[in-house]
Amino acid sequence: MTLPIFHGSITALVTPMLEDGSLDEASFRALVDWQIAEGTHGLVPMGTTGESPTVTHDEHNDVVRWCVEEARGRVPVIAGAGSNSTREAVSLAQRAEKDGADGLLIVTPYYNKPSQDGLYAHFRAVAEATGLPVVIYNIPGRSVVDMSVETMTRLYELPNIVGVKDATANVARVSLQRAAMGPDFIQLSGEDATALGFMAHGGHGCISVASNVAPGLCAAFQEACIAGDFRSALAYQDRLMPLHVDLFCETNPGPAKVALAMLGRCSETMRLPMVPCSDTARTKVRAALLHAGLISAEETALGVRAVAGR
Repeated sequence: MTLPIFHGSITALVTPMLEDGSLDEASFRALVDWQIAEGTHGLVPMGTTGESPTVTHDEHNDVVRWCVEEARGRVPVIAGAGSNSTREAVSLAQRAEKDGADGLLIVTPYYNKPSQDGLYAHFRAVAEATGLPVVIYNIPGRSVVDMSVETMTRLYELPNIVGVKDATANVARVSLQRAAMGPDFIQLSGEDATALGFMAHGGHGCISVASNVAPGLCAAFQEACIAGDFRSALAYQDRLMPLHVDLFCETNPGPAKVALAMLGRCSETMRLPMVPCSDTARTKVRAALLHAGLISAEETALGVRAVAGR
């Protein structure tokens, strides 16, 4: 079976930060290496999980460049380059292309609520400004606009619009989009908890938050789905489901950074308006890590660093 360029478990990377709020380049590069060693199939720097709304343009570009440099072509890097300003999205996209990214993730413009024609014009402008493959990021829960299947179909006529990160959590959309655009249109889930159903409907992978924390398990889950072994995939789903739920018990990426701190991968630090997670959230995250087998009961009791893996 020939797989599309973007497939499997693709991590929506957090952006590690030092206690003073500056970017932690060393931890970020180490996270990229660990992800690849664990079997992750692709990386997305500077998406929402990467706290892109609170970094400067220079920091945004730095993180994309660090990811490309550290990945060294081992897995594709799909750079987040979205904005509710078309000019800004074009600028970020062109810089990501210059820095060696393999693709772009462009979110539907948030807050200003464009029409379907506005969405089409926005994505067409970005696509025509770069030679990179473009993945549409449809996330109505954050952007307040939902790109219709009809608009997506129009955009797929452009040569470098290749697929969608679908965070609608509506698995029926996979079949509808597949019927409209065919099996070569790359469909990536943007919602961990429903990724099993998404893959069964014909998806190609998941841009995942949970894979920050459990890259090996998420990669194995996706490989089972791609192979059509949904019995094995269900077993991984059962193991991962508490993580899928509790990494969103408070606003992402707070709980994911808590989990990574528990695993000794980076600090919990985020920038305002993101604030530290509650003790209740920490308790839930620790229990989910224990359920997934990523820490032991002894480590849970002691609160010490654990070794993550498949």
